[in-house]
Amino acid sequence: MKGNMNNTSSPLTAFKRAPSLGLSQWENGNLTTNLAEKKDTNGAFFLVEAMLAPGTEPPPHVHSREDELFYVLEGEFDVYVGEKAFNVEAGECVFLPRFKPHAFVIRSPRLHVLALFTPAGLEEAFRGMSTPAQRLELPTRAVTYSTGDLKQTAQRLGEYGARFLAQDEIADQLPLYPNPTTELTQVNKKRS
Repeated sequence: MKGNMNNTSSPLTAFKRAPSLGLSQWENGNLTTNLAEKKDTNGAFFLVEAMLAPGTEPPPHVHSREDELFYVLEGEFDVYVGEKAFNVEAGECVFLPRFKPHAFVIRSPRLHVLALFTPAGLEEAFRGMSTPAQRLELPTRAVTYSTGDLKQTAQRLGEYGARFLAQDEIADQLPLYPNPTTELTQVNKKRS
């Protein structure tokens, strides 16, 4: 029996990787290390190790191309997926299917995760928004999603099938997600 002639994938090569400066970057206030990319897996998946801190979370968003899985190595975060909310701690994972709006809030001084995206490809968007890490630590005084040019970031991610939700979409599609704008307004009203 002849092999599949339509298979244009390159043969995969075994490899071993660990976080290193050559593989790591600073992206929106986070330290990320791409452990396996599209070129390594024939597009099957992208695996990244990430270190994050409160305030560096991306806005609520939705992916149209990939499923996402987070495995927590250290710390904890609350993850909001559609009408569900999960508190995820070290040793636990959470799965985020494509087309399901999601967001997260870090609940520890730092969060250390492995994130698996399948299929691969989104790493190119992150690469375009990052700089090479100068050390294997969180960057100091870094631009984050909340302090940077969100329109430019949204455009870049949009090219890879990810989209930030509008405020009305957040309320409708992520009803359990804490709305900082609403919380701040309520606090300010109580002070008046």
